[in-house]
Amino acid sequence: MLAAARQSAGLTVAQVSAVTRIREAIIHCIERDEYGDCGGAFYARGHVRAYAKAVGLDPEAVVHLYDQQHGGAPQPMPASSVFQADRKINLPERRGPNWTMALGVALAIVVVFGMMRVLGGGGDQVRTGDMRAASARPSVPPNTPLTETPRPSPSNAAAKNAKNMVTVRIKAKRSSYVNVHDADGRKLFAGTLKAGKTSTWRAPNKVNVLLADAGAVTLHVNGKRVKSLGGRGEVVRRSFGPQKPQSR
Repeated sequence: MLAAARQSAGLTVAQVSAVTRIREAIIHCIERDEYGDCGGAFYARGHVRAYAKAVGLDPEAVVHLYDQQHGGAPQPMPASSVFQADRKINLPERRGPNWTMALGVALAIVVVFGMMRVLGGGGDQVRTGDMRAASARPSVPPNTPLTETPRPSPSNAAAKNAKNMVTVRIKAKRSSYVNVHDADGRKLFAGTLKAGKTSTWRAPNKVNVLLADAGAVTLHVNGKRVKSLGGRGEVVRRSFGPQKPQSR
């Protein structure tokens, strides 16, 4: 699945290695589903997450798929194995706040503020004699007809957009990773579709779908089922456009 996403993104193994800082040899091993050279499950999960992010897949969903295929997520390490219980840690003694200094600063602020008020005098007074009340309503010359701005007539843009919409509905027979993007590359969904769940997405012009297990789902486009989608465990990438008008 990662190799298919890399090829679809137009990236080479060297380019992915430069972005993720993962050696090319390890990237080749990951694409063959071999993780012996990764240095353990912890580092393998980190490499898979970085690889998925570099090729545009959902990192958390791909790591979840990796955990399902390799014995589940690692168990958290107990704190007792990291820290020694009998080691004493000397913490610096906390001192109380210096109330004398705080009181002195507050008193100085009050004195300065009072002097500014006294020396400022009538600075707070605002001259309002020359101000004129502005009318909230615009003046209209007498005998001038008032005309309303004509409302724009409804265009055919909505009808045109409706014809170009693509509706994709996927039902999972068993849990499988699904990645859905629109024609501009915006992500509509990326994650594991649970067994028995059905999801529907709509987008204009085109919908791109990546299936990690084509045999685990049934797919309908614009109300019609897509046949011969792929076999069990097969990674499939397909693109679907709007429904073609029927010829008379």
